[in-house]
Order: sequence, then C-alpha cells, then structure tokens
Amino acid sequence: MKKQTQINKGLLLFLFFFPIILFAQETITGKVINEGTGEGIPFINIVEEGTNNGTATDIDGNFSLTVNSLPVKLKVFAIGFAEKSVSVEIAGSITIQVAESTESLEEVVITGLATSVKRSNAANAVSSVSAEDLAGLTPPQTLDGALAGKFAGALITKSSGAPGGGISVKLRGVTSINGNSQPLYIVDGVYVNNNSISGAGLNAVSGAAGGGNASNQDNPSNRIADINPDDIESVEILKGASAAAIYGARAAAGVIIITTKKGKAGQTKISFSQDAGFNTIIRPRGQRNFTEDRIFDIFFSPDPDDPVAEQNSRDAANAQVALFTDARNNGRLVDFEDEIYGEEGFITNTSVNVSGGSDNTLFYAAFSNNEEDGIVQNTGYNRKSIRFNINHDFLDKRAKLSLTSNYIDSRSNRGFFNNDNTGTTIGVALTSTLPYADLFPDANGNYPDNPFGSSNPLQTRDLITNREDVNRFIVGSALDVKLYEAEKSNLKAVIRGGVDYYQLITTAIFPEQLQFQKPSNGGLNGLSALGTTENKDANYSLFLVHNYTTDNDLNFRTQAGVTKQTFFRNTVRNITSDLIAAQSNLDQGANVSVTQFRQEQEDQGFFVQEELNYQDKIIGTLGIRGDKSSNNGDANKFFYYPKASAAVNIHSFDFWKIPVVNQFKVRAAYGEAGNFAPNGALFTAYTNSLIDGNVGIVVPATLGDPTISPEKQKELEVGFDASFLDSRIGLEFSYYNKSVDDLILQANIEPSSGFTSRFANAGNLANRGVEIAINANIIQNDNFDWNTNVLFFTNTSEITKLEVAPFNLGGFGAGLGTFRIEEGKSATQIVGTNADGDLVVLGNSEPDFQITWSNNVRYKDFTLSFLWHWKQGGDNINLTNLLTDFGGTSPDYDDVDLDPAGTTPNGPFRIGAFRAGNATPFVEDASYLRLREVGLYYNLPSKIRKQVFGNYVSNLKIGFSGNNLINVFDYNSYDPEVSNFGSNGLSTGVEVTPFPSSKRYLFHLAVDF
Repeated sequence: MKKQTQINKGLLLFLFFFPIILFAQETITGKVINEGTGEGIPFINIVEEGTNNGTATDIDGNFSLTVNSLPVKLKVFAIGFAEKSVSVEIAGSITIQVAESTESLEEVVITGLATSVKRSNAANAVSSVSAEDLAGLTPPQTLDGALAGKFAGALITKSSGAPGGGISVKLRGVTSINGNSQPLYIVDGVYVNNNSISGAGLNAVSGAAGGGNASNQDNPSNRIADINPDDIESVEILKGASAAAIYGARAAAGVIIITTKKGKAGQTKISFSQDAGFNTIIRPRGQRNFTEDRIFDIFFSPDPDDPVAEQNSRDAANAQVALFTDARNNGRLVDFEDEIYGEEGFITNTSVNVSGGSDNTLFYAAFSNNEEDGIVQNTGYNRKSIRFNINHDFLDKRAKLSLTSNYIDSRSNRGFFNNDNTGTTIGVALTSTLPYADLFPDANGNYPDNPFGSSNPLQTRDLITNREDVNRFIVGSALDVKLYEAEKSNLKAVIRGGVDYYQLITTAIFPEQLQFQKPSNGGLNGLSALGTTENKDANYSLFLVHNYTTDNDLNFRTQAGVTKQTFFRNTVRNITSDLIAAQSNLDQGANVSVTQFRQEQEDQGFFVQEELNYQDKIIGTLGIRGDKSSNNGDANKFFYYPKASAAVNIHSFDFWKIPVVNQFKVRAAYGEAGNFAPNGALFTAYTNSLIDGNVGIVVPATLGDPTISPEKQKELEVGFDASFLDSRIGLEFSYYNKSVDDLILQANIEPSSGFTSRFANAGNLANRGVEIAINANIIQNDNFDWNTNVLFFTNTSEITKLEVAPFNLGGFGAGLGTFRIEEGKSATQIVGTNADGDLVVLGNSEPDFQITWSNNVRYKDFTLSFLWHWKQGGDNINLTNLLTDFGGTSPDYDDVDLDPAGTTPNGPFRIGAFRAGNATPFVEDASYLRLREVGLYYNLPSKIRKQVFGNYVSNLKIGFSGNNLINVFDYNSYDPEVSNFGSNGLSTGVEVTPFPSSKRYLFHLAVDF
C-alpha cells in the first residue's frame, strides 16, 4: 500500500511538470568542470537568472536545462566554488569552467547568537558534525546517539537499550553534582527542551526508590530523541565556557547548536530514501551450565541443629532435581534469556523531502517515518516527523525572513526493566528463573506463576504497558534587516523567536492477572497509571550587529542584544489500583493517588560583544552576558558571564617561511557560564498529611535557601591548529582548565532547626583535559580517495573545595559501591568498603582516555566508511551479577577467577563479599573497543542511470550499514554503556538488570529526482 502511494505521488508530480516540458522551446546541455583539474563537478547548481528554472549537475558534472527562449544567462554556483554567470546564445552543448573559491571553502562555524566565524579564525575548539557524518553513514536511532565518537571531549552513555532514547551527554567532564549536567540544545535558534520526565509511575510497582537510593529509576527517554537526524544540516558543539559564555546562565554544561536543512535556488528536487533492517542483542550474558548437583545445591540448606528441617530441605532439593532431569531428558529446558532478548526487531525508515526555490525564496519540506521494534517483544519506537523551512529575501535583499517548523508524533514502548525491590521487573525476575520452569501460557492464554520468582517474566513482557506518547511542535523565526550600509560600515538588526511545545502522555498498565498483582501474592489487584506533561518553552531576542573596517583592513564587529526565555511545565501523575475486573480506566479502581509538579520560570538577559579582526591575521573577542531569572532568590539580580579570546594566524604573516606548513594558528580563550539551582534548592517544599480526617502539612527533611547563587563555570582554553602539505593533513590541539564554583550541595544542619540538611553553595569542582584531532587526505585521485580522522581526548576531575562533610551519592551504599564527593578527590570516584571493612577507592567512572578512528574510502562508484571507538578505563558498578548469584543463574557462577586464593567459585565469592560488606567485586572496568558505524554504498553511474531512468533520476544509491557490529570488552554483562539512574545526574554507569543494547543491520535505497 505504501509503495502504491509513492508511485501515485510520482505520477502526480510528473503530470504537474509535463506541460512545462511540453511547451519548452530550447534545451541547453553541457558539462561543468573544475578550472584547475578539468574534472567534472557533481551537484553544481545551474539556474536561469531571474527565474526558479534550474537544475544540478550529475555525479560526472553533466547537465541538461530546458528554457523558454534564447539567449539567456545562467548562474552557476555551489559551496566551495566561485559563482559564475554564463551567457548562452544558441542551443546545444557547452562546457562551463568554474574555479575553486578559498573563501567559500572556508568552513563557517556558529559561535555567537547573531554571528558566525570562519573556522580558521575561531579562538575556541568548536567541533562540527556535518549531515553526512551525522546520518549519512548509517541512520541513527536518535540525534544524541548519533554524536557518539564523532567529536572530542564527550562522554556519551546510553541509560537504556530500549528503542526511543535515554542517553547522557557530558562535555568535558562533570559540571554539577546536583544540578543539570546535560548540554543546552538549540535548533535553528530555538531553545529545545531535553528533559527526561518520569510520568509512568513505575515505582508504584517496582519499589525501586524505596531501597538504598531514593532517586527515580523509571529510566524514561530524553526529549532530544524527538529530533529527526535526517533533517539536520550541521551540528556545532561549544564544549567549554569560553565558547558557550554568550549563552549565559544555561550554558555551563556546553551548548549544541543544530542547523536544519534549507532549500537551494534552482529546480525543485525530490529525494526519497528507504531503509530496512533489523537489530539483535549485542552480547547475551549466557546461561549457567546446570547439572543435577548444581540444582541440588541451589535448594538445599543444611541445618545440623534441626535434622527435620534439613531433611525437608533435602527432599525439596531432590524434587527440583527430578523436575530438572525430566525437562532435560525431554528437551524442555528453555534459555529464558534468549526467549526474552532473542528477538530480531524489524527496522524501517522512510524519508521524502522536497527542496528548491528562486533567487529570493528557498524552501525545504520533509516527511519521515521511523519504526524500530525492540529486541524484546512489545517494545519499540515509532516517530513521524514533518518539517517545513522557508527563507525569503525582500526589499532588494536588504531583509531576510526565515521560518522553521517541525511537528513530531512519537510513541515508545519501553517494557519494564532495571532495578526493583519487589522482584517484578523482567530483568530481576530472570535472575532467579531456572531453565526448567513452566512459564508459557496454555491454550486459553493463562500464564502459570513462576515458582522461582515474584513474577513470570513472559507474562510481564506480554501483558504490561509502559508507553510514552509525544506530540511536539518546534517553531522558530528570524528576521535579518540591513539598516545601514556604506563602503566601510554596515548595521543590521536580527529579531528571533521560537517556541518548543510538547505534550507527553505516559501510560502504565499492570493487569490484575499478573502474578505479582494477584492479592493472594500480596499484589495490588491491578494498577493503572496515567501521566500527562504539558511543556512550553519560548525564547525571544533582538540583536544589533555593526561592522566597521578601517583603511588598513582592521575590522570591528560590534553586537549587542537582549534576550528573554520563558519555561512552563505541568506534570500530573494519576495512579489507581484495585482495578475492577479487567478495567484500566483511572476511575475504575478503589485506590487513587495524584501527584503534580508545576514549574514556571522567566529569564531575561543582555549581551555585548566586540570582535576585532586584523586582515585575518589577529582576531580578538571581548564580551559579557548578564542574566537574571525568577529562579534566583533575588529575581532582579543580574549575574554576569564574561568572555575573552584571541587567535593569531601566524602563517599569514610575511615572516612565515615554512612552505610545508600552510596553516599555523595559536589561540587562547577564557569564559564563564552558569547553571541554575536545581528545583527545590531555593525554597522549602512542605508536603500534605491527613490524620483522622484532619488536613495538615509535614515539614520536609531538607531546608531550601532563597539566597542561593547559581553555579558558575570558569574555563581557560589554549591550543593551536595547523595544516600541512597543502592542507592534506590537519592537526588540532587543545588544553582546558575548567572550574565550577559555588557548587550547590546539601549540608547538615542543627537538629534543633527541625531539618536534617539544607541546600548551600558549598564547593568547587575542576576539570582538566586534552583534546587532539588529526585528519588526513591520504590519497586523492580520479578513482580512489581515502580520508582518515583520529580523535584523542581525556579529562580528569577534582573536588577542589568542599565546605560540607564528604558524602556518598548515586549508588546503593558503600557495601555495594557508590560515588563519593570528597575534597581533593575525583568527582567521579567510586568507593566502597573492602574485605577489611575500610572505605577505599575502588574505581572511577571517568575514562582514562578515548580514541576514535574514522575513515572514508571511495573507489570509483563505491564508498566505504567506518568508525572505531576505543574507551579505555572508566568503571561501572555491576549489580546484575550479584542478583543472578542469589538466583544461582550467573553464567560464571562456577568459574574460579575472582577469589585471590583460587578456591571459591565466583558466585559464592560475590555473595560472600556482599554479606561481609565488601564492594570490591562489584566495580568493574568498563573499557571497550567497538565498531560504532560501518557503511558500504554504491552510486549508480550516470551512464547506466540515464539509460534506465533518462533525466528523471539525478542520483541513485544503494548500500548496507551497521551499528555496533563488533564489540570487544571484558565487562561482565550486556554492554559497558549502561545507567540505572537515567540520563541525568552524576551516577551514570550503575547497572541493575538493564534493557540490553543492540546492534543494527540496515539496507538502504536513496533516489534523487
């Protein structure tokens, strides 16, 4: 049905354009070649001047354009080449030579609110990811996941393998202990919300927050996953405060600036792509090799003091051995890990975009549908996205209006995983389920109870609902107006506005027939939870930009502006239990509870910045941002964030006499940025109580502080950029020293106050690191190209000041391994008690270093690209093993490689360590080497393409790609990238029976008309 619809659309488009073709009078054919090399240039735009009639060259540089009459003038242009105007007097074949443009080839990066800068002049280490690098190699599941391994300075960790996202992005280390650690995302000037909102109320079933850590562990997706990577033209990553300072109080964790695709002048182009494939688990943990003796040991409890009890235990163990033996002999043993995680989820991505325009108006419209089933039945992700962007020049091109709009409709079924204290999540239930358990439904669909656990994981998988539904609109606009223009100076105004609005609906349904919902098993007799979140963020700004150039080519660019952002969120969660019959409506239960979270915030700010550029040789910048917010104790108090930077292109001076080094730039930058206090730090939130029908309030344990200040990040960055051998080899080096002052922490308070702790600015944090990038065009000729890129980066953190007592957070206590904030120590250290009962450092979640190696190889019409990612060091707290040890199911239970004495098997050794309060076995090295992406594509040659499709198809590409196809690690679980506590906060890298990660295989077809 979908294919027929696409054919119908193609026929309609053909019928629309057919009259134009029919009445055309003259056809111009020819070839566009590189003036320097004589080679044909693909994808050069050729437009009849004064019209929107145009075309583009094919991969060999050939073109054909039909015009109404001759003579005409053709405008020939493309990024990287000088624009050219060509007069054509008569029909026929012509050859057009164009020259490469050094100015056009200069990569422009966005670093300001209203301006951009050539990369060769940038004083900051700004990383860029192109559309091809982001999604051209292999279609990513989510935008933030697509960034992994593609720029230096980031630690990107999946918090869940469930389709639909849940990813933590940390730029240049940890920037906050209790506050936001995720970067600020800006899409086409719109401040885009990236919250992870737990609205499903899973904790009412799992009780996960009732154990050793009160943090929410529902593991929701994060909202940047809504953005379709196919719509993106480029991504700029401002990693440090020196670059991000102009974004002020929200930029301490860095800024990711996303620019979506725009149309190009010329003939309307239609592009269609279709991907299809599947996913599988990266690496199963495996099953224990069970024998009769091992089954007996699981169930037998010797008790010399009570012979009767010991005999009863022996009889019960022998009965289990008999069941195991019977099942094995009759082929009824089941690998329940494979039964749950062994699915091959089907993946399909469909995308259609239309773009084009005239000299004055450009448009881009796109529709995409992405569907991915999970490796667990009844899990998956579906996202539909509609985008329309338009740019219009008017007033003789003195004004430009840009409008961007995006609607997203997504649904994510995430299953029921991670930590729980009731034994009900699928992962925890599997830890004690033995392979001879009878868990499959009968002919009537009735599932038996699991005799080895609190829930039947097959029943839970098949019957529960845990769904996120999102409806989202992101709309942005910008108006650029040239107010004044003279020979040496000009002035323009830029007005911008944007709105990000979404409604998130979370639905959780646990039917009464579930094993753990039955009242006879202590259940809630069915539970239904509905969460609704309405979120609206808006931003407005006005900038003035003035340029003045002196007679000796010293350019002054002055910009000033004011900004305003408003943020609104309202989350209501309703939970009902004791459901009537098979009902799931909230009003069909006996017990109803309601919680609500509301937040409104208004920020206002200004900024002033002066840039000086002397002949592209010396470039300097000074600026300051001032912000005030209703989130501050004093809503009218401004906090200021200065910045200063300088870059010197030494190669541009006359004294430079090293021909092999064609670029050498040194740079230095300093900047400050802020981080708002977390919710609840500024005020004391009392809770309600109801005692004998009397309503009252309850004093919380933590006291807020209305005078608290935002956290402030300060960073100094120095480095250099160099290129060699006519820019065939490039080298970038950066060193940064970043401090975060006024950390917002919780301090102990006198018990007589009625509280146990209070929020306070009570610490400082430092991050230091090195980033190195090397890229090389190793081979470049007509038939073979090879480009390679290597990134190396490392970061170390330290708590440099702590005015409260050292404290643990982010784990389940010292006996299992936890994070510890302590002066003079790493902010990401993992501590725990050892065999002697002493509190010692057991590891660190921060990697020692990361290296990525990407390659792009072209041979004639074939291209091969791949990306390797090596993360060395960085530890996880792996508690999945302990749970499977208690269940007797650990794959390495009987191995002997943990006990230093070499006598106790791993399972008993870990159990013994837990009972002795020894956390040492639970902290594991999370290093890995993985082939993150690989893609092999074939472009159909133009000669064959024209023979088959005529001039209707300008490009046709087929290919294969994969994600995470090769994974090398010693980590004793599914994947070292894991986080029980979601995508925010400090404590990534804690594992408790997660949804496993997957590898993906995809086949591709892309056609341009």
